[in-house]
Amino acid sequence: MTTDTRKNRVLLVDDIPSNIKVLAMALKEDHKLQVTTSGQDALKIARTSPQPDLILLDIMMPGMDGFEVCRRLKADPATEKIPIIFVTALDDEADEEKGLNLGAIDYITKPYSVPLTKRRVQTHLELKSCRERMAEMAH
Repeated sequence: MTTDTRKNRVLLVDDIPSNIKVLAMALKEDHKLQVTTSGQDALKIARTSPQPDLILLDIMMPGMDGFEVCRRLKADPATEKIPIIFVTALDDEADEEKGLNLGAIDYITKPYSVPLTKRRVQTHLELKSCRERMAEMAH
């Protein structure tokens, strides 16, 4: 059995540093983390090589909200394939539907379970890796 020792890059985007800290503590052992408190900075980081393998994105942020960040990332061919998981206090079904319709792959509401969030992150990273391998095989 071969194991991939490359750590996945995960971008954490939340305007509240304590929220970033909780996620960072949960994910730092298994992933290379990048963090920002700004939607505008998240767009820059997502376009910079090496790109994140996954983005955990808050919705309610000053300036550019997470919905707009997601919309812009999915509209840009350079970033459209980066999976986005919303991690937000907005627990209304309409907000969740909007986030998924904008192209997010998952939607986690706060307060969240750290073990379940870690598992969902891992699952989506595995799915991304499978999609990439299938695309390589098709060429």
